[in-house]
Amino acid sequence: MEATHAFPSAMTSCVAARGRSPHLYQGAVAMILVMEKGGALRAKRAAGERAAEMVEDGMVVGLGTGSTVKYAMERLSERQKEGVRILGIPTSLQTAILARELGIPLTTLDDHPDPEIAIDGADQVDRGKRLIKGRGAALTREKIVAAAAARLVIVVDGGKMVDQLHGVVPTEVLPFALTPILASLKTLGAVPVVRDGVAKDGPVISDNGGIIVDAGFGPIKNPEDLERAITMIPGVICTGLFTAFLQKTSVVVGGEKGEARVL
Repeated sequence: MEATHAFPSAMTSCVAARGRSPHLYQGAVAMILVMEKGGALRAKRAAGERAAEMVEDGMVVGLGTGSTVKYAMERLSERQKEGVRILGIPTSLQTAILARELGIPLTTLDDHPDPEIAIDGADQVDRGKRLIKGRGAALTREKIVAAAAARLVIVVDGGKMVDQLHGVVPTEVLPFALTPILASLKTLGAVPVVRDGVAKDGPVISDNGGIIVDAGFGPIKNPEDLERAITMIPGVICTGLFTAFLQKTSVVVGGEKGEARVL
């Protein structure tokens, strides 16, 4: 049964269970979370696999970083076995490792500076196809590959689509300039926080040696202006706002039932 069909009855059970037993309530909540997770995974897989079908034989493909791109790479690996020849340009060490595990041959922008297509994910996508990226701390290399590619395909589930960009804008900065950059971000209206590492002490360090700062904003009225303003701060390596690639961007949105639509 699809989660979208089962959710209302599960919610009813959850509410009823709450009044009878905390154990029943917790079990009902767990059931809802499992169904929601399953739907999100189907949506990510649908988007990733649909994007992989856009790749043609002989193409050089920019490979983004993240859980939805992983599904695209898995499908690309399958398509190779079907006879499609590709080369991949990874945007992170994590992606390079996964590509090798999947048997996707890799190259570089030095050898192939004009990839035909790049496939990547996003944290948010607005109606104009402007993006916030950087949750995976690979935003700088992702932006470089996106700029080089003839076409940018963004893969997301429906929860990433928004009317207006808002919230955290990841920003990669030089460690030497961290303190003045934090002050400058505050003057732009941000609440900047240095992202803490997981399973390590200290901040998240990118593949480039930069520190990731999560700059919290409210609704972003003019993403283009904010991207320029952040980029102009001395010591900023890259901001997670992507507003310069609208004309060549397609967005593949996956649905919880396994469908995908291209915007």
